[in-house]
Amino acid sequence: MAPFTIQHGYAAYHGPIPAGAAHRHAAFQIVTAPEGEVTILDAAGVPHRAAALLVTPMTRHRLLAVPEAETFFVDPQSALADRLRAVSSPRAGIAVLHDLRPDDIHRQAALASAVLDPRLVAAMALPHLAMPEVAARVGLSPQRLRALARAELGLPLARWRIWARLQRAAEAMRDGRPLAEAAVTAGFADQSHLTRWMREMMGLTPAEVLPALRDHPGPAV
Repeated sequence: MAPFTIQHGYAAYHGPIPAGAAHRHAAFQIVTAPEGEVTILDAAGVPHRAAALLVTPMTRHRLLAVPEAETFFVDPQSALADRLRAVSSPRAGIAVLHDLRPDDIHRQAALASAVLDPRLVAAMALPHLAMPEVAARVGLSPQRLRALARAELGLPLARWRIWARLQRAAEAMRDGRPLAEAAVTAGFADQSHLTRWMREMMGLTPAEVLPALRDHPGPAV
């Protein structure tokens, strides 16, 4: 199995985690350690330690190095995200996670949210289109669509759209595309633009992520 995989509703990585830079992403993150604990520092530098930790979207954090861990990035418009919203507080940002089996992640992440407005879910499936066209397709004004995303997701829709582009870039990199081509394919202006956003939202550069995508030992994203 490749150390980094992208599935419908989530992405997963299994392997060593290096000490990365502080960052915040537009997905729920689940980090588990098969043995011992994982440690995540919050924005204030306070450590959170447990066998399984949950980071809510747009929470600034930094993972400390661990020899082996499994981490999942869960799309906020999935049924699994509904469950994670119910057990976490947006203000807390980082929470200890209990009783979540890998089978639950694979099954529930593939299902659409039963809580979010269907128009928002439909809009999030169109990250490659300009906002006015997306809004028109789901029957909302751009302003109303942005407000709906903030109210229901707790994050700007623009941030989610960038996160979705990063997923597309990762898929292109995994398929062997050069970094510059992967950047343009995903909708970034150039490779530097992709690098800036990947560092901001993943804490790593494309060059650091690439080994995991190409089925070799490498860092987590």
